Amino acid sequence: MQAMDTATNTLTDRIRAAAADGTALHLRGGGSKDFYGNTATPQGELLDTRCLNGILSYEPSELVVTVGAGTPLAELEAVLAEQGQCLAFEPPHFAWSTPSSACSTATVGGMVAAGLSGPSRASAGAVREYVLGLHMVNGLGEQLRFGGQVMKNVAGYDVSRMMVGSMGTLGLITQVSLKVLPVAPAEATLVFALDQATALECLHRWGGQPLPLNASCWVDDGGVPTLYVRLRGAVAAVESACRQMGGERLDLAATQADWQACRDQQLPWFQARPPQQQLWRLSVPQTAPVLDGPAAPLVEWHGGQRWYMVDAQDTSSATRLRQQAAAVGGSAALWHAGAAPASGRLEPLSAPLASIHRALKREF
Repeated sequence: MQAMDTATNTLTDRIRAAAADGTALHLRGGGSKDFYGNTATPQGELLDTRCLNGILSYEPSELVVTVGAGTPLAELEAVLAEQGQCLAFEPPHFAWSTPSSACSTATVGGMVAAGLSGPSRASAGAVREYVLGLHMVNGLGEQLRFGGQVMKNVAGYDVSRMMVGSMGTLGLITQVSLKVLPVAPAEATLVFALDQATALECLHRWGGQPLPLNASCWVDDGGVPTLYVRLRGAVAAVESACRQMGGERLDLAATQADWQACRDQQLPWFQARPPQQQLWRLSVPQTAPVLDGPAAPLVEWHGGQRWYMVDAQDTSSATRLRQQAAAVGGSAALWHAGAAPASGRLEPLSAPLASIHRALKREF
């Protein structure tokens, strides 16, 4: 704890000095999400958060862990796994080139600041639902604490969860308390040969039934449109769902690696993207119909998240994706810009939301 306090005070002094002389700071952990956001290149002097390292408290029986923001995500997940527990929202690592945890540079603070979740997002919930409390340093160099280590700890505005997805614009997260869950006792992956429209229809229908759906992925797999569905839960529930849903049941060990690759965007569909093509992420209602994209997408989260590849010079297709997403009540974001840098990647905020965001930034 003393090392953590020393590191926090050092970074706080740096923020105070930057505030005094008007210097911009670039908050960064492992850098696994440097590609994400509106700017092509990070702005400001680097403020490295990896010194905020360590698991500060862990009560497996209480399903709560408190950890320094600079702690490697892989390290936290390994400690949880020893107790048969996990981060149910499956945060992506992105920097992994092999299944070895040594290749992951993602940190817990970056996980919270980016607010990104993995394949189980639609079923298990997002990062926001698992943040119980956190410590932070605002832009004035003030050390603040919000929330706690239990679910019912919020009176008034829930600042802890507001920090999820703030991407460093409101302050430096120094430590966070997270709710963890036991690893599901049973898991199975089913595969179906279905076109996109039929796959979305099935996912919608299954979603209204008491089935242990946990993740889904539809992709044109080597010219064969294919839907993969992961089930997790009690042994009896998973076995019953497999019999009820049909399809082909795949080998568990192989599919676990595939779902990890899906989480980190290392599936062959992602890796086949040429340098001149951009990767777009559309977030739409799960019941949205098939959209008119430039090519077949990869569909996740039971239909709510759709990935498209667009040629960097094809501005009309990019504009059409934004328009189609907005028409069904969703949004579109340029995830990877391809070979050419780009700005303005995220969907612009509406005037009321932009006003709220500006007011929050002034407060912090």
